[in-house]
Amino acid sequence: MKILSVGECMAELSPDEQLGKFNLGFAGDTFNTAWYIANNHSDINSAYFSKLGDDELSDKMLKFMSDNRVDTTHVKKVSGSTIGLYLISLVNGERTFSYWRNNSAATLLGQNINDVEHAVKKQDMIYFSGITLAILDPSSRNNLFSCLKSARCAGKKIAFDPNLRPKLWSDKKEMCDVIMAGANLSDIILPSFDDEATWFSDANPVATLKRYQKVGAEIVVVKNAGEPVSFISNQGIGTHPVQSIGTVVDSTAAGDSFNSEILVGILRKIPLSEAISNGVNLAKRVIMGHGALIKSNI
Repeated sequence: MKILSVGECMAELSPDEQLGKFNLGFAGDTFNTAWYIANNHSDINSAYFSKLGDDELSDKMLKFMSDNRVDTTHVKKVSGSTIGLYLISLVNGERTFSYWRNNSAATLLGQNINDVEHAVKKQDMIYFSGITLAILDPSSRNNLFSCLKSARCAGKKIAFDPNLRPKLWSDKKEMCDVIMAGANLSDIILPSFDDEATWFSDANPVATLKRYQKVGAEIVVVKNAGEPVSFISNQGIGTHPVQSIGTVVDSTAAGDSFNSEILVGILRKIPLSEAISNGVNLAKRVIMGHGALIKSNI
């Protein structure tokens, strides 16, 4: 079984327990999901499609990916470029981000349609996000959309996390229009309710489920922080409880890790409720550690 995640991996500076000290790591929404699949499911080939620079930091990132079982066949270098960087600030476990990504090579990942076609060709599932779409120029975005459409017609499953980040878009209309264009190409959609309520004015998670189902998604799973997870599929509609935990250390990548278990569960054809339970349990362990990527045997 093969899953290809598409997007941007960045250098991450995460706060250490020692005040004023930061740890260097590598992370990014779709890469986090690829990493969790690679580290928790050895029978699945978890590949990443992106571009990075030819500098020392990019080399360290590439080695990190390979060392963590992420297939880097489709990670290409761009001469004279580098990778983006972000810094995490934490208050009571909730994070905010500061970004430096203007020269990120990942913004060029869709520039050559042949690269995209080659990357998706032999996959069983392709996963992308709203951030993937936000960093691309319109031409590159159209190349990605064209290849996803062809892959879907060929029977591959397309998975999408809208991951709405308004700071990456020129305005709200562009963001919402492009997000829904991505949703139109997807079989599996994994939104977060707080984003959907803010930017699409969804009154409740059921409204989010039905809006995405209406554009053709087979499965929609709505994350809702510490509230129950809502889902809809051809088996029906329902919710899955989420038990509260004591102290959240760092909520970074909670949704990304959750998504990894949903994608794996769908590929393995296990009941959706079981996949959601696995995702909830993994996300709980992730938010008890610092940074995006937490080793956790499941």
